[in-house]
Amino acid sequence: MITLRRSPVWTTLGCVLLVVAGGALLWLPFHTQHALDDWKAQLRETGVPARAVVQDQVTKSGGNRTSSSTTMYFRYELAGQAYEQEVGCVEVCRLIGEEVPIWVNPADPSDFVTDFDQLSGHRGRIQGGLGAAGFGILVVAVPLMLSRIPFQRWFPPRKPRRRSRAPLQRGGGFTIRSKHKQGSRN
Repeated sequence: MITLRRSPVWTTLGCVLLVVAGGALLWLPFHTQHALDDWKAQLRETGVPARAVVQDQVTKSGGNRTSSSTTMYFRYELAGQAYEQEVGCVEVCRLIGEEVPIWVNPADPSDFVTDFDQLSGHRGRIQGGLGAAGFGILVVAVPLMLSRIPFQRWFPPRKPRRRSRAPLQRGGGFTIRSKHKQGSRN
């Protein structure tokens, strides 16, 4: 019977790859948010101004999350055609029937930014979930990787101090150490 041994090199390499993957997944939401912020600014400059009306609001229970989420449904017209799109209530939630200024992407009329700086749809939700997964991977992978580093090879443990092996006199449990000889008292 042949037994396979795990190579310490492969285990260490696996730990390093887990740390890299976790770091990349954790970095993704930050990168995505930066790109979305740039897209908002670009839509405000190059987008077609329009007015949207809040048609409906839907609140879903938290499910596996601690809080519920509310979505607004906007209706707007562009070039004589009506569109309906959803916007998540992140910081601002407008009332039904309220008019909201938006800037619409001329290449994709379902893509817009609101006056309260929210993009249409629920962008970044997947990246946020991947970022949370990356954080979880890092919580597990970093201690695993650190356990693979041979710290004792680079920083050997201190050796305990040697005690003298002087014989005990008169069966006492203490050894008296003094700068003066025992018989030299006046």
